[in-house]
Amino acid sequence: MSLIQPFAGLRPAPGRAAEVAAPPYDVMNAAEARRMVAGRPWSFLHISRPEIDLPEGTDPYAPAVYARARENLERMLAEGLLLRDPAPRYYVYRLTMGEHRQTGLVASASVAAYDAERIKKHELTRPVKEDDRVRQIEALNAQTGPVFLVYRATPAIDDLLAEVGTTPAEVDLTAADGVRHELWTIADATSIVHLTAAFEALDALYIADGHHRAAAASRVAAARRASGASGDGFLSVIFPHDQMHILDYNRVVRDLHGLDTDAFMNRLSVAFAIEGSPVPVRPEKPAEFGMYLAGHWYRLTLDSGRIPHDDPVARLDVSLLQDNLIGPILGIKDPRRDERIDFVGGIRGLEGLVQWVDTGEMAVAFSLYPTGMRELMAVADASEVMPPKSTWFEPKLADGLVSQVLD
Repeated sequence: MSLIQPFAGLRPAPGRAAEVAAPPYDVMNAAEARRMVAGRPWSFLHISRPEIDLPEGTDPYAPAVYARARENLERMLAEGLLLRDPAPRYYVYRLTMGEHRQTGLVASASVAAYDAERIKKHELTRPVKEDDRVRQIEALNAQTGPVFLVYRATPAIDDLLAEVGTTPAEVDLTAADGVRHELWTIADATSIVHLTAAFEALDALYIADGHHRAAAASRVAAARRASGASGDGFLSVIFPHDQMHILDYNRVVRDLHGLDTDAFMNRLSVAFAIEGSPVPVRPEKPAEFGMYLAGHWYRLTLDSGRIPHDDPVARLDVSLLQDNLIGPILGIKDPRRDERIDFVGGIRGLEGLVQWVDTGEMAVAFSLYPTGMRELMAVADASEVMPPKSTWFEPKLADGLVSQVLD
């Protein structure tokens, strides 16, 4: 199979996309999802978060949850809310958030390429999350949550997608968060051949977000092959790297690991230059951090001699903070599992950090400079793994605009 292929998408019926489209299933908790579907009987959250239709407190991994997802999908099909395209095609998907705009391609990405690491990952997965997506895919016989992929920008692809985007969109909706979602189809055989060949000429694709969905798709494909069924591809949306919008992914820590404020600041001064700030600190360059402690903001600048420039993982700002402060001073050796640390996406702003500390729930907060796409790709090219919560991509893809049925 080529790196990507067209597919016959399952989509909202004409004029119904605004009723169906929903935020990604994993950006809210169950209570938030229940509030989001109030007055929205056809929201895709009834498929992606089906526990909202079961009694509160239901185990989200219970068999009844996946059965309800299938039931809700069949109801939307029976009512004509979702229709399948008659033949394979590609889809152009544009996201607009304020002044930012990115245009990508919805395609079926090759599981074989993923297994061979031509579709490159940079993040570890958790078995419980993988298992959840496997059960969801198997229950629906479809992939409904797209994997967010990135390619190195190339005119052969960029220009074609941009040209399609000059025509009126088949779907054009603005979500509750203000993000505009537009969708076009590419059904012309010549354009499909050109796009397939242009992607095949690339060395690799990179997973930006959706590692659990990709891993689950690989497991489902392997099981289907073992049983004699087909189905190599997985649902993906692929954007050029130079259109990505990555926000900071910040840290909050529950206590100072037994230190008082003066002792903590003294320990910091060994590795960092410390400067008080009368305003919240949003770092302006790598190796610079903001810190909110005891009602005050500080700018921390790491000693340049502590930056290992030859290691794509160790030179990330999330690693520099972990290796020079959070680990040795605050005693958090494993941020994946230690409950003393939490993570705050940059979409919540610096005010979110202040709130955590001012309520007394956390003792200190750190703002970081955003990880760049070139840094992410360098880690993936080296077959390394990024630290947890290294990137926060905005805007988010919508669920429900295009799904891929497993034939």
